[in-house]
Amino acid sequence: MRVLVLCTGNSARSQMAETLFNRLGGGRIRAESAGSRPAPRVNPLAIEALAEHGFAWTGHPPRGLDGLDREPWDFVITVCDKAKESCPIFPGQPVLAHWGMPDPADAVGDEATRRAAFREALVLLRRRVELMLALPLEKLERMALEARVRAIGREPAHD
Repeated sequence: MRVLVLCTGNSARSQMAETLFNRLGGGRIRAESAGSRPAPRVNPLAIEALAEHGFAWTGHPPRGLDGLDREPWDFVITVCDKAKESCPIFPGQPVLAHWGMPDPADAVGDEATRRAAFREALVLLRRRVELMLALPLEKLERMALEARVRAIGREPAHD
């Protein structure tokens, strides 16, 4: 199954989610990510947070939607409100879900505070990815699947 994760800059949240889907998906998922306004580079704190949790980032430089909006996707997940608002129409009726969350790159404070924001974002994304991967993706009808995947984005950030 193909998953596209979208955010504005494709420099933190979407890159982390792409990595998590590809590593935790056990071959069931092939994820990619993009941004509505790509940043110049992937945020090094996103790569660092992934590494701290045992995930090697093997992604790509931030990129836009060029061509991706014409590819067939099973799931399109936005992780920021701005990407949700500018999300294009995708062919084939993929399951659309919004998993909005704060941008860790917007965290203010000292280096430790900023690093903590990226770790918290990664933990939340991992929880959401794991919840989605626990669903019987191949067995649920589209409407039920979309409702369940959308509900994941409404889960509270902390238990």
